[in-house]
Amino acid sequence: QVQLVESGGGLVQAGGSLRLSCAASGGTFSTYSMGWFRQAPGKERVFAAAITWKGGRIFDAESVKGRFTISRDIAKNTVYLQMNSLKPEDTAVYYCAVPEKFSVATMSKDDYHYWGQGTQVTVSS
Repeated sequence: QVQLVESGGGLVQAGGSLRLSCAASGGTFSTYSMGWFRQAPGKERVFAAAITWKGGRIFDAESVKGRFTISRDIAKNTVYLQMNSLKPEDTAVYYCAVPEKFSVATMSKDDYHYWGQGTQVTVSS
């Protein structure tokens, strides 16, 4: 059983930065991929970024590429989402997730089985 705990959200002005963390427990961290999704009020949960178990990166090109980076610290069982040049439209609850097929990273939330509780990010204009 994989458990995920996000942290690092908060209120920031447009143009600012935040770093989200997702601490994982259970399973073998180095063998599974992880994704970050976000859900704005009244909207569906959508993909933001993922890191494969081999360290490859996947980004939602339109909305976050060039501004967000994803990384992991295997020793700490933690994945990070560094968010720069934040915009009001980045306001959402951010969730980290692990795929049902642990090593397969996709952009579809339906492929992810384990989810954290979410952390709120609010960007003011």
